[in-house]
Amino acid sequence: MAVQKIAIAIHEGVQALDVAGPVDVFAETNGFVPAGNGYETVLVGASREPLRASNGMKISADLSFDEAREKFDILLVAGGPALPDAEPDPELTQWLRGAPERAELYGSICTGAFALGHAGLLDGHKVTTHWQNAQRLAARFPAAKVIFDRIYIRDGKLMTSAGVTAGIDLGLALVAERHGPQVAVAVAKRLVVVAQRQGGQSQFSPYLTAPVDEDSPISRAQAHVMQRVGERHTLQSLAEAVSMSVRNFGRAFAQETGITPHEFVERARVDAARRLLEGSDRPLKAVAFDCGFGSADRMRIVFSERLGVSPAQYRASFRKL
Repeated sequence: MAVQKIAIAIHEGVQALDVAGPVDVFAETNGFVPAGNGYETVLVGASREPLRASNGMKISADLSFDEAREKFDILLVAGGPALPDAEPDPELTQWLRGAPERAELYGSICTGAFALGHAGLLDGHKVTTHWQNAQRLAARFPAAKVIFDRIYIRDGKLMTSAGVTAGIDLGLALVAERHGPQVAVAVAKRLVVVAQRQGGQSQFSPYLTAPVDEDSPISRAQAHVMQRVGERHTLQSLAEAVSMSVRNFGRAFAQETGITPHEFVERARVDAARRLLEGSDRPLKAVAFDCGFGSADRMRIVFSERLGVSPAQYRASFRKL
């Protein structure tokens, strides 16, 4: 093995943790592998002048885009809160376009995926980003196959991660791939994180979004479900609750929310169960009954399918102290 050279592209408004997380993973790994087998990380930007991260911290690049023309083993672009809405940065975009030829592996942390998209590097690939911006990424770059619930994804030479601290997960995955899981676990322990997170991004995101029109029949139907989440709800019972025909209600619900009534009911049950698991010591059987799952086994199946973790694992991770 030889030292792997890693370049992380930064920009004005970059998320500091998107940079620091992977850098710390690679730096800590150097203490667990033989000399000469570790990592050398450089930050690359439009210039070497200090720039402001989104939290106000000053960060300086080691190399400018013009200077960083060498080959790298890994080339990543960090995200930033403004990237999903910002116009493409011409200098960053131009430099990233050369990533497939300049690096053995290239990718993004968090919303850095938008910068890759502007460079034309997402088309035809499975990718992910922060759960809050995944829908926007899919809309802006329709040729990309956006996977909404992954912590990180590798598709050939391209690797993308979810939001902020998921850059640490991405870094640990790369360390495990090259040096084995024992080294990755040792680094994770040093950083006081888990080597491989259970579940996907859905466990961190709210499952229900506010209705567009709070006075509409669809909004009233949603409120009806959430106020009676432990009860049985059918398409007919929901239509009757808002004085609509079953056919018109089903069509209107899908048009206004983008999901079916059945999907909404299940999401409402999951959301209610999450709140009880986070804020109470109620037994799983009682939570399942109160939230309309019928049984703890059924709730476990739904949680595993939708969040990638069991109710017990969710409670252990998110229990409010």
